[in-house]
Amino acid sequence: MAGRSSARTPTGATAPRRSSSVGTEFMPEYSRYLALGDSQTEGLWDGDDTTGVRGWADRSAEHLAATNPVVAYANLAVRGLRAHQIRETQLDAALALKPDIATVVAGMYDLIRPSYDADAVTADLEVMFKALRESGAVVATCTFPDVGRIAPLAKPLRGRVIDLNERIRRLARQYDVHVLDAEPHAAVTDARIWASDRLHANSLGHQRIAAGMAEAVGLPGFDDAWTRPLPPAAPQRLHDRMIVETRWLAGFFGPWIVRRVRGRSSADGRVAKRPELAPVDVAPGFDTGLA
Repeated sequence: MAGRSSARTPTGATAPRRSSSVGTEFMPEYSRYLALGDSQTEGLWDGDDTTGVRGWADRSAEHLAATNPVVAYANLAVRGLRAHQIRETQLDAALALKPDIATVVAGMYDLIRPSYDADAVTADLEVMFKALRESGAVVATCTFPDVGRIAPLAKPLRGRVIDLNERIRRLARQYDVHVLDAEPHAAVTDARIWASDRLHANSLGHQRIAAGMAEAVGLPGFDDAWTRPLPPAAPQRLHDRMIVETRWLAGFFGPWIVRRVRGRSSADGRVAKRPELAPVDVAPGFDTGLA
């Protein structure tokens, strides 16, 4: 997997504590987990604003708690933020909390805009990766799936996705960042793991992302199960596919365009749901594997 390594430690940084050995390998014992990002990391479409959103980062914290029950977790992600906004509003706060492991996922809200600047997004990611690694934190990120396979009308963005993913892999190699490399796997574009807006994972998708992150950083008990296809789906008639596309245009893409024209963002008035480190409450019925 791209970016996966033996966790070199930058000069002057402190490596995370190591737990007792499992077999012949020493597994990391993380105690302070910070999640930086946008709506995907916040957890949209895995729960709701009434009951509380969960998401892959919350699930990842639970995976970490399975290896170290005293792990503390903070989630600084806010929906709608672009890469430079994540860097400007979350990086310093994350560093102040002294994480020994951090996840950084950013760039999707940049990529879907006409004004997308790949070099600027790359620079923002580099600043975050470098600062967190120099602080001593183990860092993990992910590549993005082929959006054209999730939403056919988004096919013109495919070139941007492929290019940004290669930039992420290059930075990961440079700064020894672990990578959940989603792009090569067809299973991650299965409509059944995506919410109806096609921009966010649903609960099953968040579960798979969390399992992929766990494998990427080498947590015990995780393998490539997150990449495996779901059971075959029933064929969908052309008429039904057209109805789905029409509803997506009317219910999600159209309103998104209107917000852009009005200069509004889903981030307006939002704050991080979990800005301070706190113990991890494992959800009832939580399973560290895949359903």
